[in-house]
Amino acid sequence: MKKLLIIIVILLCSFSAVAQDYKTHKVQKGETIEQIAKQYLVTPFDILALNPDAKKELKPNMVLIIPTSRVKNEDIPAETKELIGYNTHKVKRKETLFSISQKYSIEIDAIKKANPSLYSENLRKGDKIKIPRFKTIVNKVTLNNTIKKYIVQPKEGKWRVAYKFGITVPELEALNPKMNDVLQPGDELNVPNISNNEEKTVEEEFNYYTVLKSEGFMALNRKLGLTQEELEALNPELKEGGLKLGMVLKVPGTIETKNILKDVANTNLSANLNNLSPKRIALMLPFGLNKVDVDSVQEAKKMIRTNGLLSVSLDFHTGVLMALDSAKQLGISTNLKVIDTRNQISEISKILEAHDFSEYDAVIGPLMPLNLERVASKLKRNNVPVVSPLTMPVNLYDNVFQTIPADDLLVEALINYVKKDSLPKHMVIISDSKHQVISDRLKGEFPLAKQIQSRKNKKGEEAYFMYQADLENVFKTGRNIVFLETDNEGFASNVISMINGLNMNDQEIILMTTNKNKAFDGKEISNYHLSNLKFHYPSVNKTIAVESRNSFVTKYMNTYNVSPNKYAVRGFDLTLDLLLRLASEDDLFKASSSDIETEYIENKFRYSKKMFGGYYNEAVYVVKYDDLTIVEAKL
Repeated sequence: MKKLLIIIVILLCSFSAVAQDYKTHKVQKGETIEQIAKQYLVTPFDILALNPDAKKELKPNMVLIIPTSRVKNEDIPAETKELIGYNTHKVKRKETLFSISQKYSIEIDAIKKANPSLYSENLRKGDKIKIPRFKTIVNKVTLNNTIKKYIVQPKEGKWRVAYKFGITVPELEALNPKMNDVLQPGDELNVPNISNNEEKTVEEEFNYYTVLKSEGFMALNRKLGLTQEELEALNPELKEGGLKLGMVLKVPGTIETKNILKDVANTNLSANLNNLSPKRIALMLPFGLNKVDVDSVQEAKKMIRTNGLLSVSLDFHTGVLMALDSAKQLGISTNLKVIDTRNQISEISKILEAHDFSEYDAVIGPLMPLNLERVASKLKRNNVPVVSPLTMPVNLYDNVFQTIPADDLLVEALINYVKKDSLPKHMVIISDSKHQVISDRLKGEFPLAKQIQSRKNKKGEEAYFMYQADLENVFKTGRNIVFLETDNEGFASNVISMINGLNMNDQEIILMTTNKNKAFDGKEISNYHLSNLKFHYPSVNKTIAVESRNSFVTKYMNTYNVSPNKYAVRGFDLTLDLLLRLASEDDLFKASSSDIETEYIENKFRYSKKMFGGYYNEAVYVVKYDDLTIVEAKL
């Protein structure tokens, strides 16, 4: 009994000591670990380390233990703005919200709040809008011992200080609104009040990378060549709090951490042609001419109709020839060697043995991944660029150019498009169980979105349908964006027809998907419904209307007496881009930096180099149905 009392006394003393070093926080509805950590100026890792149950689920009224500090910090000036009235501004020709906000030195959002109609309507010349007037009030605010003063050391910039104290660069800037853009030794900063032994050390043998807006693990894998597991091993806090804008990550010293441009203005390569030596290009396509009876016109036509690879190859080849002619008019001459691969590895081996490609500027193709793999592997020793025109390469060797953007880039493009849309909207995510992963990803990107799953049968199996009742009271007055994630045509038809019926005057529904697969092109899908719902999706290319009769379409129709299909246009766009890049630099590698984005008839190209590999195209379109036609979606 005496021993038990001693144990109780020790525990009570320990609790008393803990009570002095920590405070508690009762979780409010809708709060996140990140918000709470920011409130107390600690890291999510600190909170989760003391509250392991919060890792699984953060519930309202849950009491969290929050670390505090014994160090007394000084009061900090905090500025607040008080509305004192309005000015009236008459909109002039060519004025925008941005130019008006700059003129009056206020935020665009403040102007919109004073003029709610601007959330849904554009500015027009002659409009009279209210411009808020504010006065600034400075108060002394004490942050309850959660910050301390820190003196900047030599060679320390913002990212080093942020990393040292376990916060993001934006959080450091929020703590120090008057901080200089370039820190100087001796500058005094407010930083989280953590113990000295908790401060991180910048290790010179490593490099450090600052996370950009909307970057996820897939984007970092493409840019840095590191998997999520590898990043988490170097940065354990990622396991608890995930990626955040401005977070500083430790990466291996062998990795270049220069940030890559995401939004790049189109480059007109034809204005900078300084290498007009003749270009040697090889074009490898699976014509399979050995199977075509050239003595019989009817048999040849039948072969073209029934052999998909032959048809694609012929169309692509016509586009290539058109590109060569356009390049010639710009002073670029080309020696083109067309090679029939017959879509056979054995034939590829014979071609590589019979031809010396070491002096070629580039090889386009083969079309099929395994055949391209064989060619790329062979030619990488001579560093000859191999361009994959229509498919994803098996391996992205240093000499390979992947011209089709990867699926994760398409997803990112649509997510970023929605995030850039500043108009008020209500979000709904509908998916079947097969697409739960992308549904959860979208929920993570748009936390306020409502998730709805397709119905199951009595056995608990996926049934691919929904009832009208499942959508009751889901949509709100105003704009509603619906993500539909499925590859089942029946389910797509079921959902599209129902939400089209709910698309009313005061309740606009816009349909989107991150993956426009065959389910959305099926016979059961109404194009009228898709057009009515302004169906949006990411795409490798945009579609040009034949009736536009631009110079390429006109010339193609005059030459071949048919309209160009997507393979012909692809052949033209890709080849013209290749020739212009070769004519603007010494070689294709130098002409493919990530700050060059080109756009042609239906395709655009912006290459980024994988850290330990070749080049991949990052340029993606977001397109939409508009009055039964597909056009590029622009905000």
